Amino acid sequence: MNLFTEFRAVTADQGVGPWPDHSPAASQRRLSELQALQARFASLDPGSWRRSEKVDYLAVRAQMDQRDFLLQVTKPWARDPGYYIDQLQQLAYTSLPVADDEKAAFHARLEVIPAFLAQARINLDSVAADYADLAIHNLSNGDGVGHGMPYRAVEPAGLMGWYADMEQRAATDQPELLPAIQASRRAIADYQDWLIRNRPSMTGKAGVGRKAYDWFLTNVRLMPYDSDQIVDLAQRELDRTWAFYVLERHRNRDLPELDLPTSAEAYHGQLAGSDALIRKWLVEEGFITIPDFVPQTWQEMGFNAPWVVRRDGPMFWEQIMYRDVSPDHLHATIPGHRFDGHMARRVTHPIRAHISDSGRTEGWGLYVEEVPLQLGLFDERPRTREFIYVFGLFRAARTIGDVRMQRNEMTVEQTMEYWKTWTPFLDDNVARVDAAIYLRRPPGYGMSYTVGMFQLQKLLVDRARQLGDQFVLKDFHDYLMRAGRLPVSLLRYDLTGYDDEISKLWDHTPLSEVDLSQD
Repeated sequence: MNLFTEFRAVTADQGVGPWPDHSPAASQRRLSELQALQARFASLDPGSWRRSEKVDYLAVRAQMDQRDFLLQVTKPWARDPGYYIDQLQQLAYTSLPVADDEKAAFHARLEVIPAFLAQARINLDSVAADYADLAIHNLSNGDGVGHGMPYRAVEPAGLMGWYADMEQRAATDQPELLPAIQASRRAIADYQDWLIRNRPSMTGKAGVGRKAYDWFLTNVRLMPYDSDQIVDLAQRELDRTWAFYVLERHRNRDLPELDLPTSAEAYHGQLAGSDALIRKWLVEEGFITIPDFVPQTWQEMGFNAPWVVRRDGPMFWEQIMYRDVSPDHLHATIPGHRFDGHMARRVTHPIRAHISDSGRTEGWGLYVEEVPLQLGLFDERPRTREFIYVFGLFRAARTIGDVRMQRNEMTVEQTMEYWKTWTPFLDDNVARVDAAIYLRRPPGYGMSYTVGMFQLQKLLVDRARQLGDQFVLKDFHDYLMRAGRLPVSLLRYDLTGYDDEISKLWDHTPLSEVDLSQD
């Protein structure tokens, strides 16, 4: 426990300035600190520990291995110009005027943006070509989706547009910030010019390579599959889901298509009805316990897609959610991410409360789309069943794209085209935004939806067969909510005692001993 506390303190240290320090010296210092902790951790012998303690041991080791992979392989501060754009983007969304007690810190961050971007040019010594292209695009083009952004009737043109937006707001709301904002705008324009000038020399590969990816799957994601097996599983899921989608479309061939709503009022009415239906069904079906501390309304709980009228029509997610919000409401609101988050914040375990594995979180999000379909939630809403399959198709295609891009078998552009080929309604903007989210994050994020769902389904089978007539679905789901958001292989061992998936994890090969030179 003390080692994990030290590890969390080390990972939280971003340097002394208002922006993270990723200079070569700082990066080397972080790696040395991590390796010292890893050496101490390696001296532990969990052989005689209780099962739950072994789970915690493997979870902590995976966290250290993830940090090691970040520092030695993915290195976004050296490989991805968009890494710096992401951080500056959030600052531009700040509402003005900034409160007096926050203004000094906000102003300090603005003032050092020129120095931050000057250091970025030094740090970016091994840029991936695909990431450079995404960054250049995102500097001066809106994403067409509004992902994580405040609403504007006319979307600002990329990062440069958002800083122009902030300057316009500051002119009336907080003019003392104008000099720092204007200097920031000039620095961002210089950064774009530098990227464009140097783009021909930015020839690195976006993926981490097969060996590195397989090591990551085993030691960080703690998954029982290698990348070849994941591609096979995802291709089978893509074929299965497409077959079900075709059959569902045939079954519904004489039914009218669901129309897009024509107003915010109509959409919000549909959203309110879906929220009430899902909450009532979760209780009546005995699906999961909903504690009193969970917000009781969709307004308090939150939802993913606000009502937006776009010049070119709704984008992919809106094409589905505006017609019926239920598939995404299950995934993102209740019993999916927002509900999951409320439950996770009640976990008090000193280790598990601080770990959130995407295979568990995104796997759960996809699991709670399809399981309610199988349990009959949409028996009276046949067209909505089609949308469940569309979401499943996108996640399966995303999985194959994730693996093949990270193994450098596909470029980012080819991956986006592949996704569009296999996913109904998918448009260029959403494909590009998803590439920025899922392909630039630590490897395995894009595939964690489908593979995490597979693992949860397998755990469901294992537990049901283990308990026989004593199995209760609600108890199974409640366990997942209180056990911590650990990799599913660890939850499986924790709950059932089955160790076939985690037995190979005890023979650990540190990243420093893996030859990635020919990858």
